[in-house]
Amino acid sequence: MKIALMDSGIGLLAAAAELRRLVPGADLVLSSDPDGLPWGPRTVEDINRRSLAVAEAAAAHRPEALVVACNTATVHTLPALRARFEPELPVIGTVPAIKPAAAGGGPLAIWATPATTGSPYQRGLIEEFAAGVDVTEVPCPGLADAVQDADEDAIARTVAAAAALTPPDVRAVVLGCTHYELVAERIRAAVQQPGREPLALYGSAGAVASQALRRIGRHPDAGASGAGGDGSLTVILSGREAPLPPAALSYAEGRALLAPSAALGA
Repeated sequence: MKIALMDSGIGLLAAAAELRRLVPGADLVLSSDPDGLPWGPRTVEDINRRSLAVAEAAAAHRPEALVVACNTATVHTLPALRARFEPELPVIGTVPAIKPAAAGGGPLAIWATPATTGSPYQRGLIEEFAAGVDVTEVPCPGLADAVQDADEDAIARTVAAAAALTPPDVRAVVLGCTHYELVAERIRAAVQQPGREPLALYGSAGAVASQALRRIGRHPDAGASGAGGDGSLTVILSGREAPLPPAALSYAEGRALLAPSAALGA
């Protein structure tokens, strides 16, 4: 079994690590666009063009499914990607986990990039799934870039700035950018208030990985009895096969992908 994931950068690591956990024998293809980062400030036309190029590079490896592990790409290019590749190649998008977070009641906060915060897309999700719930949209300028570069000082600074905009009584935080899942515990530590109930964090990696497996007829819990051994890992950076970027290895999710038998660039 082979599954491809695409993103502008290393935000795809969280979903990739979840797929590796669920099905250790799966072969994974990670396609990203470090030459074009960041995608957020680009025009919709440019995001579409770059997303299609990243997806084509992944599809050349003949995966059974393509995961769009990027909120920006999902918002702007999912219809175009599905028109290009489906039904031969199922395409799975990433949606912020507003629905499950709202089901637990409020108040809750949604951390997202400035381009996504307040966007019609995010507001639509709030209206659909969190009507009547106290929701605060928190822009996080620079956080995705800091995570991409594994810049510890910048991560600390941008997390602290977003935490200062987060109401102290929130019970949950939705991580509305896949990069943020890589620093989830640092976000929890910054927002958690002493003496209050434990803060709930809602990312998308688990749901996206499970949906990808369902789309190809594989049960999400099949990993325990799967093919056995560790699957291969192919990394594509702006169309070029390469090792996993050093910044990716700063995170547990990146290191989890480098099992002893994983074949980089295979």
